[in-house]
Amino acid sequence: MPNNQTKAITQGAMMIALFLVLMALAYYVPIVSIVAFFVAPLPLAWYSATYNRNLSIGVTIVAIVASIFIGNIMILPFVLILATTGLVIGDCLRQQKSKLHLFLATGTTILLTFAIQYLVLVRFFNVDFIKDSLDLARKSYEKSMEYSASITGQELPREQMDQMFNLLEVTLPANITISMFFLAFLMIAVMLPILKRLKINVPKFAPFRDMRLPRAILWYYLIVLSINLFVQPEVGSTLYVIVLNLSMVLWVLLTLQGISFIHFVIDTFNYPPFLKVLSTIVAIPLYSFVLLLGIIDLGFNLRDWVKAKSEK
Repeated sequence: MPNNQTKAITQGAMMIALFLVLMALAYYVPIVSIVAFFVAPLPLAWYSATYNRNLSIGVTIVAIVASIFIGNIMILPFVLILATTGLVIGDCLRQQKSKLHLFLATGTTILLTFAIQYLVLVRFFNVDFIKDSLDLARKSYEKSMEYSASITGQELPREQMDQMFNLLEVTLPANITISMFFLAFLMIAVMLPILKRLKINVPKFAPFRDMRLPRAILWYYLIVLSINLFVQPEVGSTLYVIVLNLSMVLWVLLTLQGISFIHFVIDTFNYPPFLKVLSTIVAIPLYSFVLLLGIIDLGFNLRDWVKAKSEK
């Protein structure tokens, strides 16, 4: 037992040191920073997957505190997100949770950590970096429009620009949520193959063509659509903001379902693989059609019909 505990402490110290090195690279080295950012949670994920939760939490806390000494206080927000992400990923792997559970837990952790830090900055330090970023974007856009108008003689109506930025501000919750879960997906995609090589048992993700959303998503979409059609929330009201943000998240999910169905059709009929890339690119401007395809696939299970056609 003492030997095991000594080994756990020793490996914990090694993982903390490796985490700090990766954080320093992510924070200070411009070109390497992107790669270092995605692999920085790896040491803590490995440790959390190998040892029990109490030891893993202790090592994570020490890593967070020690990270302050490799830089200034500005590094702390990144450290909190990456350290807690590594802890959660490793904990899910140790408990042998499903791939869906791992993805949801990771995305929720990143989102909550980001939201808590944002609220602390706004509440106690009166720093709203999201608002400041939007103001900066608005000023930059205004200058670019003024420059464009001076060349072409055509000026974008002020109302149209205000509507665009107001819509962007209202839909920030949905945009942030989608971004955080996309970040979680990228981190999992990068780290799981490495953890597998390090002898950690990792779940396998099914091919994208087999992606199937819960059918309840369809009911949520119908409820939101009904509110938009029959209640018609007043612009700027709380209900309007909630419905608009839910709509955006559901649009993205159902569009992904539609793209997945297209990939399924391409594989089922053995069409050239490059059509997957082409169809995914084309799906962006034609998202309305792809979204409808996702709704039909989810509601009527088109895949069985396609599979039956391919067997004839």
